[in-house]
Amino acid sequence: MDLPPPFEALPADRRALRLRALRDGLIAAGWLTTLFMFTVVLSVAHSFGYDAYSYWSVDLNDLYGRAMQSNFAVGAFRYTPPIAYVFAPFGLMTWWLFVWLWTALSFAIVAWLAGRWTLVVLALPPVALELYHGNVHLLIAAAIALGFRFPWTWSFVILTKITPGVGLLWFAVRREWRSFAIALGATAAVCLVTLVIAPAYWADFVQSIVSNVGEPQYFSIPPPAPIRIPLAALLVIWGARTDRPWTVPIAAMLGLPILWPHGLTVALAAVPFLRRGDRAAALPGWERAADPKRLLLIAALSLGIALVIAVTAPDVVHNIIDWASSNFQP
Repeated sequence: MDLPPPFEALPADRRALRLRALRDGLIAAGWLTTLFMFTVVLSVAHSFGYDAYSYWSVDLNDLYGRAMQSNFAVGAFRYTPPIAYVFAPFGLMTWWLFVWLWTALSFAIVAWLAGRWTLVVLALPPVALELYHGNVHLLIAAAIALGFRFPWTWSFVILTKITPGVGLLWFAVRREWRSFAIALGATAAVCLVTLVIAPAYWADFVQSIVSNVGEPQYFSIPPPAPIRIPLAALLVIWGARTDRPWTVPIAAMLGLPILWPHGLTVALAAVPFLRRGDRAAALPGWERAADPKRLLLIAALSLGIALVIAVTAPDVVHNIIDWASSNFQP
């Protein structure tokens, strides 16, 4: 039986066996790190879902008020106005149910992108951090992976973090102008609609960005964005010219305005294409490596299980989430 990593048969070659032992040791260490984070760190910090709280607590009456005080204020909303309209309905749910389902969706995206390597990927500390904080990095990874086939999904990437849109150079360099136009056109159309509906939001958004330019970026990964973004552009250009789609997620990750450790999870969008080989874009049908139907199936299964647990044991889930996130709840 062909078992998935890290449970596949042991190699016969001694050198390969030593490398396998090193690899599996690192995987085990990663699992222990994840366990430590969700037990010891969680019991001390009580900050589970810290980033997700910003998406649940969107206040359309004062959209950027908290962000203008500080980019790191609890509940600060830091994305463009169209994303606010997408996230605002989340507030209709109770906090514990929202973050429970949000985590289930994030887990589903990991499983969809990683495939057979899911257990290995879950041992990576940035993935554990992303699941802990509940940021949008995994949603961005999903949008990028789908974006080769459905360019309009790039709108989510641009309208959340903006600068990872450097990945669109893939279409420009390869002269795939239709895909390039769809990605930018869909983004522009959404922006135009919200600009007409609520122009003040856009002014406040720009002000919130400007007001936080000099704020210290604690725990972020150097170098700063002005150095990383040109490097990301060069990587995409090289990848586009050499049929390497995996370079786009890596470049988008490098192009993040602030690269937190859990921001590294954006690079997971490269996995489906690396499974097709280094130069996947030279093969026919390579864009289908990220299958949207499979994503819907896995997401439906993950969310369905989470809902069943929430319905059958609501008090248990409610109490656990309240305890895990007690440091910042109102």
